[in-house]
Amino acid sequence: MPEAAESIVLSRRGVEGSHTLDVYLETGGYEGLRKALAMNPEEIVAQVVESNILGRGGAGFEAGRKWSMLKKSTRRYLVINGDESEPATFKDHFLVENDPHQLVEGTIIAAYAIGASRAFIFIRGEFALGLERVQSAVNDAYKIGALGRNIFGSSFSLDLIVHPGAGAYICGEETALLESLEGKRGFPRIKPPYFPAVIGLYGEPTIVNNVETVSNLPWIVSRGGAAFKALGSGRSTGTRIFALSGAVKRPGLYELEMVKTTFRELIFSDDLGGGLYEGRSLKAVIPGGVSAPWITPDQLDLPLGQDEVAKAGSMLGSGSIIVMDDSTCMVRAAWRISRFFMRESCGQCTPCREGSNWIEKVMARIEAGAGREEDLELLMDLCDNIVPGVSWPPAQTTICVLGPSIPSSVAVGIRMFRDEFLTHIKEGGCPFE
Repeated sequence: MPEAAESIVLSRRGVEGSHTLDVYLETGGYEGLRKALAMNPEEIVAQVVESNILGRGGAGFEAGRKWSMLKKSTRRYLVINGDESEPATFKDHFLVENDPHQLVEGTIIAAYAIGASRAFIFIRGEFALGLERVQSAVNDAYKIGALGRNIFGSSFSLDLIVHPGAGAYICGEETALLESLEGKRGFPRIKPPYFPAVIGLYGEPTIVNNVETVSNLPWIVSRGGAAFKALGSGRSTGTRIFALSGAVKRPGLYELEMVKTTFRELIFSDDLGGGLYEGRSLKAVIPGGVSAPWITPDQLDLPLGQDEVAKAGSMLGSGSIIVMDDSTCMVRAAWRISRFFMRESCGQCTPCREGSNWIEKVMARIEAGAGREEDLELLMDLCDNIVPGVSWPPAQTTICVLGPSIPSSVAVGIRMFRDEFLTHIKEGGCPFE
């Protein structure tokens, strides 16, 4: 097991009152902002570019590069995506509840760097405690002069609005989130032309960043982009929070230096996942949220890196790692994932609206014991109609990536565990009950 790196975004985990202003100030809070305000915005952008921090929301796009693409305009907006909706992903939920001032400070730094005078933090409505604490942190920031007019005596002013979402998975997609912020139904926008950096909130250039992404900014500004880049390897720099769940003894959040730890070490090390329960063996791992293709036990030595996992035919995505052992019904797992996507489809695009519905119906039939052998070919045909070739990364056949994500679990389930699907069909039910 590699030596653990310094915690960055989870540095206050376990500290009593970590969500309060007093504790935040005692532990170096808002020092990064003070340093940032003494710099030119271009210098901050340069530090973020040098850090090579990848977005922590799922797509893994370079944050500094995204900032550099922002169209010149007299009005710019910053939006923080806290609509963490991917099943078994709970890192942002933890951050908004336990370190809201870190999020607020990072948001102010980002707004200063890109020249935004108004910013929004969009948080999933179900995160009731997180919403309360972030709003309290924003109120405290106004009281101490970290928000409002002439922040900390500088010429920079910013207003920050906390906005609760309505619980729609699709609003985790940045353009659907912007539609929701504008008071519309959360339908993703067509890109181009609606790249947020060009045409975003209210038609103005907008940067959308994830909660964990901006929570790194106080550290990056304080220590420098080079110090962040020194952690990790290749394109995967810095540390990242991984949400480990499923059939492990010690599920939870683990902030690890990227690439320096493997899936095997995360799952089986005593000081991390702790291994599987006694007598159990590993069947598969979902490496980056339920949109990601599953990996097999012989792929456990893959490093936790963006490109490394992509080359193996999957993705790190949201940082959610779900472990499935030999007590898991893989048919039921694939069905529940397909059911989730069917329910959360916004219905705007035909392949997603119709395809998710039919896949779920056939999967439910197999799981209930009423399936037919030809259903497996029918499922693969449905998957092919959504994503031609049923390949990864998937072809983009819908406005957003929800549609192409639908076939992943079903197709990989059939390919990896075809015998298990056939057992359901031939025995007329689930053998795990």
